Amino acid sequence: MDVNRSEAARQALFCEHVLAKSGSNVLLETLRDAKSVAVWEHFPAGDVFDPETGAQWYYHSHPPQEGLAEHGHFHCFVRPNGAGGPVHHLAAIGVDPYGRLLRLFTVNQWVVGDEWLDAEGTIALLPRFDPHFARPSYLVNRWLAAAFALFRDEIATLIHARDEAIAAHRPANEAPAREDRALEVTSELVIDLRQVAASLGV
Repeated sequence: MDVNRSEAARQALFCEHVLAKSGSNVLLETLRDAKSVAVWEHFPAGDVFDPETGAQWYYHSHPPQEGLAEHGHFHCFVRPNGAGGPVHHLAAIGVDPYGRLLRLFTVNQWVVGDEWLDAEGTIALLPRFDPHFARPSYLVNRWLAAAFALFRDEIATLIHARDEAIAAHRPANEAPAREDRALEVTSELVIDLRQVAASLGV
């Protein structure tokens, strides 16, 4: 048994359990102070940034599409040199309207406008995504950190696949592949947190 993965799964499920007891979930808690929820809008306003770890994230939703269960997703970054330094996108976590994790995915550079790092450099930052912050909810922050710890290997694989997809992409307009809006999601994995936790005996 992978003790580290098992502990991460326990933490994620614990956060979900405490929120559920309060009649809430990861998504409701994230949007708790929102007066309205508009697509593309960042929640919370100004993003979450932990100056100690450099972890940063925001949640937003896209216009609804028929047949898609996803409500929106958490875009997760690290600023290794602090608030004034470069920001690097790691991966995104998609959730359904009940805050249940649906998928992990990576995006092309134009989507988030971060400073580009190749796969090895990005993967080296994964342990830094560990926000210890009260806003908008300590439990949401811990849930996100636990999800990253639990699925670190899967996220690393997705980041490698991101670079491979961009390297293989040939834009129709001869623009740089990382700027081509025809390529948005570069890799993804549909995954069930509870199923994975059960497979670990949690």
